[in-house]
Amino acid sequence: MPSDAVLYQAAALCLTYPDDDFRARLPLLREAAPQLREFTDHAAVTPAMELAAHYVRVFDFKNRHSLYLSWWRDGDTRRRGMSLVRFKDVYRAHGLEFSGEELPDFLPAVLEFAARTGDTSLLTEHRGALEELRTRLTAFGTPYACVLDAVCATLPTVHTGARS
Repeated sequence: MPSDAVLYQAAALCLTYPDDDFRARLPLLREAAPQLREFTDHAAVTPAMELAAHYVRVFDFKNRHSLYLSWWRDGDTRRRGMSLVRFKDVYRAHGLEFSGEELPDFLPAVLEFAARTGDTSLLTEHRGALEELRTRLTAFGTPYACVLDAVCATLPTVHTGARS
C-alpha cells in the first residue's frame, strides 16, 4: 500500500467511534501513520470512556462537525439524495457495493474507499468540506483536527463551496 493509502485507512479508523477494537489498533496506527501521532498519542493516554465521550461531543451533537461530506454542500435537502447516489455510483464503478451501516458519504467510509482503490476523486471533490471541517475542528480545540490536517495535506488544492 502506498503511504497515502495507509494514511487514509488509519485516518478512517481514527474518525470512527473509539471502541475496544480501535484501542487495540492504536500501536499499529501510531507506527503505520506517523502523520497521525498527535492524535494517536492523545488517544493512547486518554481513558476509554473520556475518549468516547469526547468523540460524541465533537461529532454526534451538531452538524457543525459533520462527518457526512454531502451535508456540507447540500445540507438536509432533497439534493442530498442525489449526492448520496453519486457516492454509491463511484463505489460501484470500482466493483464495490456500499453496504455499511453509515451513509456512503461518511468520511471514514470515503477514506477507506480511497485507501482500497487509490481513487481520491470523492475526497478531492469534497475538499472544500474537508477544509471547513478541519477549520472547525481546529477552532473547537480537538485532537481530531490533526487527522483532517494529515488527510488535507495529501490532496490538491481545490476551491469548492461548503455550507456554513
